[in-house]
Amino acid sequence: MDIKTLYDANINNITIAKNAFDKLYSAFGQHIESWQHEVADRLTNSHWTGTASDHAQARIRFLGTELQSAHSELDFVSKALAKAAEQFALAQSHLVYALDDAKNAKLNVAPDGRITWDKEPTSPNYAGAGAETTAIAISNRIAAALNEADHADQEISARLNHLATNASNGTGLDAATAAKDQAAEYAREQIPAAGTDPNSVKKWWDGLTDTERQKFIHDAPDRIGNLDGVPAATRDQANRLNLTKAQTDLQKQLSDLEKSEPPKVVGTQYGTAQNPDHVIWEAERDAINGKLHGLKTLQDRVDMPVTSKDPRPFLLGLDAAAPNGRAILALNDPDTADNVATFVPGTESKLAGVGGTMDKAKEMYRSALLASPGSKVSTIAYVNYTAPQSAMPSLVQPMPDASDEKYAKDAEKNLYNFQTGLRATHQGTPSHNTIIGHSYGSTVVGYAMRDKGLPVDSVIFAGSPGVGVEKAGDLNVDLANGTKMDPSKVYAVKSSGDSIDTWTTDPLDPDNYNPASDDDHLRFGRNPMNPAFGAQHLPSQNTDHDHYWIEKTPSWTAFGQVIAGKPVA
Repeated sequence: MDIKTLYDANINNITIAKNAFDKLYSAFGQHIESWQHEVADRLTNSHWTGTASDHAQARIRFLGTELQSAHSELDFVSKALAKAAEQFALAQSHLVYALDDAKNAKLNVAPDGRITWDKEPTSPNYAGAGAETTAIAISNRIAAALNEADHADQEISARLNHLATNASNGTGLDAATAAKDQAAEYAREQIPAAGTDPNSVKKWWDGLTDTERQKFIHDAPDRIGNLDGVPAATRDQANRLNLTKAQTDLQKQLSDLEKSEPPKVVGTQYGTAQNPDHVIWEAERDAINGKLHGLKTLQDRVDMPVTSKDPRPFLLGLDAAAPNGRAILALNDPDTADNVATFVPGTESKLAGVGGTMDKAKEMYRSALLASPGSKVSTIAYVNYTAPQSAMPSLVQPMPDASDEKYAKDAEKNLYNFQTGLRATHQGTPSHNTIIGHSYGSTVVGYAMRDKGLPVDSVIFAGSPGVGVEKAGDLNVDLANGTKMDPSKVYAVKSSGDSIDTWTTDPLDPDNYNPASDDDHLRFGRNPMNPAFGAQHLPSQNTDHDHYWIEKTPSWTAFGQVIAGKPVA
């Protein structure tokens, strides 16, 4: 496709052809109705019986099926032409607008797409100091419009060739063929369900026209934005729409809630007491305010200008309605990065505190760039599971949430699909992918690797209470094919100042903490720092449980080296 062909294309001719097929479809349908009434029904209602009658009746029924199948195929042609006209018109409009903007900017676009301009400041046609930047942007828009048209051309050609083959060889008269074509048409028009295999989602997405894609993004941004297998740039576009809507919806919920505040105290036979209804109301209000704070933090991040220190953010997931809220934010596009890292936080992680998780992801981004200058890095803050919200026992809750493995098991499928989706949508040479689990997040990662397999190249467990396996070699990369994680690519880190293992020991043997012992078990399995586990130990400064990400510290440096696929110094 070239500029002149697309610019001069008479899209109306496609619409005329589509209208002709509509008339044919309508006329053929009337023909079928007449045939059914005048032939089929008359024969059925006749008094003709016997073997010849049975054969004739069967043949009539078969012929009716063939006519209905042909009728359906005519409808498929009409729909294919309608989509082609819509897609070509959109591509043509994008080209026209780009060429108009080039003309207004005093840029000259050659037939082959090359852009030139007058660089003499004293000339009346001088394009200005920013001409080169403008030219690059317009050149990209022209290329995108031509690609849209090429995609539409390939799509309509393949579709019409298929339907023409059905018509010429008679398969279009077969009910099974018509049903298969109908199923394919229906599948294009339906968004795959959440949890669908990301590779299947990617295949579906690639088969859509640009017009269809934009329609899905604007009609169902919440589904497209959270669908693994959809490219990162598209998910970001959809989730930015979700972000605006979520803030509006939560603000309305808060406003409605504040109008129904119950009394703080109630009268009793002994005087006054705290109103339980007000306690519940306060908790609901605080939860909404927390989510709004998290959404504001996300909004601030996605609105930040892109600099050498602040790469473009991609909002890959957002669900403000989920318990505690969920979000996935990437720094840089993981679909085009050389090195991709996903950070899974632990206990108390939620939408309200997403800023802290994003800060850690940013530090790992900076460290990875330092470890591999010139490479493209993407680090991802993955606040996308219902995390336990209490870590320490209390009189009210002697068994805190973080002692329960259910949160890790419930998170397995989503984490597996997300990691599989990163592989499915990545462009070019496969990236080096790392997954980092901190605290209970390491348990989530370990359980997912054990039970699902995660397609990653390396894994880091930081301040871990156990990862569900006895040794590093029990972790899976591809469970279906029995591919195990290379133990040399399994890393663990725990500072001497991190008290995680003193309060997450095996509840059946709380005095069993012994790093040198093969029986050293924490809440969720053998301590990854135990030599018998077989992980590579990363260096760490003397820090507490939450500060492994301080710039230029040993653990900060080591995280970047692992993410970049470099040896740990």
